[in-house]
Amino acid sequence: MHIEERYYFTMLKINKVASSISPSLTLAITSKASALKAQGKDIISFGAGEPDFDTPDYIRASAIEAINKGITRYTAASGTMELKEAICKKLLEDNSLSYKPENIIISNGAKHSLYNIFAVLLEDGDEVIVPSPFWLSYPEMVKMAKGTPVMVETSAKNAFKITAEDFERAVTPKTKAIVINSPNNPTGSVYTYDELKAIGEVAVKYNIAIISDEIYEKIIYDGLNHVSIASISPEIKELTFVVNGMSKAYAMTGWRIGYVAGPAYVIKAMSAMQSHATSNPNSIAQYASCTALGGDKDAMENMRATFEARRDLMVKEINTSDMISCEKPHGAFYVLVNISKLIGKSVDGKVIENSLDCSNILLDKALVATIPGVVFGLNDYIRLSYAVSNEHIVEGIARIRAFAESLK
Repeated sequence: MHIEERYYFTMLKINKVASSISPSLTLAITSKASALKAQGKDIISFGAGEPDFDTPDYIRASAIEAINKGITRYTAASGTMELKEAICKKLLEDNSLSYKPENIIISNGAKHSLYNIFAVLLEDGDEVIVPSPFWLSYPEMVKMAKGTPVMVETSAKNAFKITAEDFERAVTPKTKAIVINSPNNPTGSVYTYDELKAIGEVAVKYNIAIISDEIYEKIIYDGLNHVSIASISPEIKELTFVVNGMSKAYAMTGWRIGYVAGPAYVIKAMSAMQSHATSNPNSIAQYASCTALGGDKDAMENMRATFEARRDLMVKEINTSDMISCEKPHGAFYVLVNISKLIGKSVDGKVIENSLDCSNILLDKALVATIPGVVFGLNDYIRLSYAVSNEHIVEGIARIRAFAESLK
């Protein structure tokens, strides 16, 4: 055998961590929806995980200013001092949280921020409690950091929020952290002060880190106020990592700026790791983020109000059917649709056995793209995003209703 042939047939072994990561179950639907759209099919997609608004003009202008000023070089690996100070100011004014720049690290999006926390905190086999339903990347990031995700089922009767009692029952000697996401993706649920206080007290009792994902903080409705769990007591704050970013509130998903506020000694370790893994976040995006945090909030409020109106419209349209239903979410821009009455029904000889089947058939038959609940730990639901126009909401839900009614 020639050397070239020997190398051609040799396969490298993938390590256990990489092999354990689950591929996205939504990729096939997303790819299929794109292919159908390319064929000229009138696809309505409710899969969007980002605002359908442009980044506000004043933020874009700031990025252009940064380019023209030559702010295009490396920054400190953990982010610029200017942005850290702007984040400290924001946390104090918005969340009653007092931090210094050494408590802040800026990363390449909030997802990167979350991974950094897991990578620094977890040892092999450490457990992280993840309330279910969950954002699909949480368990995979825990596994990437050699931890073990422990999914704790929640109840629709409690708006799919974990209780302090649920939390404490799940604690073991290996429990290292719990993830709290409020407002929540995919449920849109918002935790109250009392709920967070009770959860925080359990974390203090067992010395468990709290990873508080607050990326949807500004997208909240019905006059509710966002509460950061770190603001409840000094003891809870010492265990909490507040994760946020620019993506959702400022329609800056592609700019990739996220941040963590937490204990300085852990932030220092995260900064050291990031310095070798990715170095600094984009310098231009950091400059523009300073402007965003200190700028006009009207654009944010207009976007939030638009989402609230769309939420009301989508919920109303869904609940006109007796085959599908939903509860009204109080935050983010998603609705979970209960499809339990569709499970077991047949379409052209194909039985709908789960949410993935439902999403696939909806795409084929109704030309509507949805996210199957199974990716979030729920099999009787699909997730719809209302980061789309009113016209698409009305037409898309009409198609889903017509499909569901045809299965009676």
